[in-house]
Amino acid sequence: MPFPKNIIIKSGKLPENPGVYFYYDPKGKLLYVGKATSLKRRVSSYFNKTHDDFKTGELVSRIYRIEYETTETVIEALVLEANMIRKFLPPFNIKGKDDKSFLYLCITREKFPRPLMYRGGELEDMGYVLNKLGAPESRRDKKFLAIFGPYTSGPSLCASLKLIRKSIPFCTQGRIVRRGLSPKPQGTVPSHDDALSDRQKTRACFYYHIKQCPGVCVGAIEPKEYRKYIRDLIRIFSGKKKDIIRDLKRGMNEASAAQEYERAALLRNRLYALTHIHDVAVITSERVAEADQGAKLGRIEAYDISNISGTNSVGSMTVAINGEPAPSEYRKFKIRTVKGADDFASMAEVLSRRFSDKNRAAWGVPDLIVIDGGSGQVHAARKVLLSYGLDIPLVGLAKGFDRKQDVLVFDRNNPELKKSAERFKLILQKVRDEAHRFAVAYHRNLRGRMMFK
Repeated sequence: MPFPKNIIIKSGKLPENPGVYFYYDPKGKLLYVGKATSLKRRVSSYFNKTHDDFKTGELVSRIYRIEYETTETVIEALVLEANMIRKFLPPFNIKGKDDKSFLYLCITREKFPRPLMYRGGELEDMGYVLNKLGAPESRRDKKFLAIFGPYTSGPSLCASLKLIRKSIPFCTQGRIVRRGLSPKPQGTVPSHDDALSDRQKTRACFYYHIKQCPGVCVGAIEPKEYRKYIRDLIRIFSGKKKDIIRDLKRGMNEASAAQEYERAALLRNRLYALTHIHDVAVITSERVAEADQGAKLGRIEAYDISNISGTNSVGSMTVAINGEPAPSEYRKFKIRTVKGADDFASMAEVLSRRFSDKNRAAWGVPDLIVIDGGSGQVHAARKVLLSYGLDIPLVGLAKGFDRKQDVLVFDRNNPELKKSAERFKLILQKVRDEAHRFAVAYHRNLRGRMMFK
């Protein structure tokens, strides 16, 4: 469906770039701010279907003018959207929301500051006064260097932090999130300065070895130098990425001129990481919303594990594209690292191999993943995806006594995913059944060959 002729669009068209879009009414009032991996696809989705919920239908009926701002990456779209929502408080971003449920990124005020995530209600428990958006306004005894938000997706923010950490290392002592959030505050921010003092110069953390922590845990960096990284982290979430790039280039040139080649190389690597962010699938809700435009859910990949008493375990991946099986895209996996009947670990191995850098580049990334199993298998799968910085919509199908009793397992905090999963349950069952058939066939074939050896 084309755009209604009465709607005015900036430059007369929408680009495929990531960015942020702004909806205005005829009087010039800003109604809504949203982020997009593709501005053209995301904005078009509002006009390509009938909306079941009253709020979205009302929003669409009032749109008169569409403005947008493109960004280089989806992460920058995530940052810009949050800053614009906080600045303008658009009514349709707030309407129907629980003020205390919005998510915020907080930079702690410590000797070695950390990024932590809190809900608006948790900040309120710490004494912050919240405005109508749920944003903290003030507090006498400030606990944070900076607070950013609101963010509507914890997994998207977590994935963004993981990607940013490759160019701006910071210390967390291994704890960024508690299911997307920080440890329960109970009126205060948990400090790790004392813990660091006890552990310094004893054992390096995992992130230090992969150059995503500057060595706070082993006393390899002084607080003054560490604060430079935190300053850059704050600048990223303030929308000032260009300032960081400018300073990195200047520092690299100065280090080279002073023949400090090791420092110049470090800055060069940080600059490369910052300008080559591959932010695949950072925005889950948008991908699901786009897939929900019709009865066809884009590319769906389904996974299953098959074995008998833990022997000859195999995994399968089947693919449906636009609702139709794509056998040429099917893949099978012989389980290598798991002993015995451990479906959770086997599922984790299959997905780790599927989403390796090599296979991700060759096969792309699906719009939706279906797991044959319940909460255990889904949890194992989600853990693997997050380890790769991926936030792909995920649905499990736990078997009942017949097909009608299959239980859908998914993130209940994602309303778009809930709507799609329930609406297209039959399609999900079909791709799940195909994964099961393919896994069983491969297992039988493998077992037959073993018998005749």
